[in-house]
Amino acid sequence: MARDPDRQLLESVETRRARLISAFLHGDLAGRRNVSDNVKRLVGSIVLAAVACAGCAGYSFVNNLGGLGQ
Repeated sequence: MARDPDRQLLESVETRRARLISAFLHGDLAGRRNVSDNVKRLVGSIVLAAVACAGCAGYSFVNNLGGLGQ
């Protein structure tokens, strides 16, 4: 890797500028991470609720079909 100080300076300025623009448009990094985590939790909760609903419906179907509860 060539040690060109001008290239390093330009890359660091470009990176800093990109981070500042991102922070200006989307808010600080901590705020963006919380939204991502909350979306994961929401999707996980929806999947868990769907599995629980399917389990209850399946149990009810088998119970009515075979008369296991009577």
